[in-house]
Amino acid sequence: MRIAVVSSPVTALRPAQLGGAQAFICDLAAGLARRGHDVVLYCAEGSEVAGVRLATVPVPSDATEALVMPGGREPPPAPGVEAALAAMFESIAAEGFDMVSQHAFDAPAFRLAKDLPVLHTLHLPPIVRAVVRSAAAIPAARLATVSHSCLDAWRRAGVQVAQVLPNGVAPGPDPAAPVKRQALVAGRISPEKGIEHAIAAALQAGLAVQVAGAHYDPAYDVDLTGAEVLGPLPREELRRLMAGSAVTICAVRWDEPFGMVAAEAQMSGCPVAAYRRGAMAEVVEDGVSGMLAEPDDVPSLARAIEGCIELDRWSVRASAMRRLALDSTLDRYEVALEGGSR
Repeated sequence: MRIAVVSSPVTALRPAQLGGAQAFICDLAAGLARRGHDVVLYCAEGSEVAGVRLATVPVPSDATEALVMPGGREPPPAPGVEAALAAMFESIAAEGFDMVSQHAFDAPAFRLAKDLPVLHTLHLPPIVRAVVRSAAAIPAARLATVSHSCLDAWRRAGVQVAQVLPNGVAPGPDPAAPVKRQALVAGRISPEKGIEHAIAAALQAGLAVQVAGAHYDPAYDVDLTGAEVLGPLPREELRRLMAGSAVTICAVRWDEPFGMVAAEAQMSGCPVAAYRRGAMAEVVEDGVSGMLAEPDDVPSLARAIEGCIELDRWSVRASAMRRLALDSTLDRYEVALEGGSR
């Protein structure tokens, strides 16, 4: 198949990704290309994705204003982002692709793709009214999302979504030995990630804490006292760090739609301590690949961290390989895209 994969033009795709959806889009495009499909990844200028042909547009001047801030303000209309998306879809239409795998969480993308053979993957819950209105106008068969938790949220919002296509991750490094007695907090630094809860719980459990990630919400003044701050790391370096950390903490303060950090940690043999919210119960096999805690309860999270240290790291990885493998996700996308191209 000739497949166009569309990412939002608001941020470039880099080795140190801003978020889990961006990381997955890179893996999906490169994975489909490895399987022999003719894939072009449409994305922002400055993107670096190995193994796939890129078609880029300049980052719009209003890209920062268009970023979705979970739990914060809704992004205003962004004419520059819409123009960039229009350029992408004009090129896609001219190229005559068999199928379009569309991942931009920008309202204009749904309208601009309406005459194309497209499957929209909703990587976030229905938290932006303009996106909800746009998605509601799309036939259910052209909509997918990344977890059953997220599917339920879209259906409660009145949007019928036909299928769940969970994200997948490639195998990580073998579990390291010895493991350092330290906890890792990774991902974008924004309020819904609960970083302060994670640090507090790790310290209660007697572990040192490292924080890896980029600041996402400029209005978020986070207290990182007690943690070693590493900044954003390339994914391969991050996964090596996961393999040598005692636990990865995902203290999510919202209904996490998937949880790529949790998935990548487990693939590296690192157990995950997380609040039982959103899709975390789908991504973490409680008692096997991690421990789930009561939402927003720091002492409960500290006990989950302590429990994680006792888990067998090869069993953690085996659980992830069974449930979260990228190859299985690629299989699902091939079926979904081939069905849509008929």
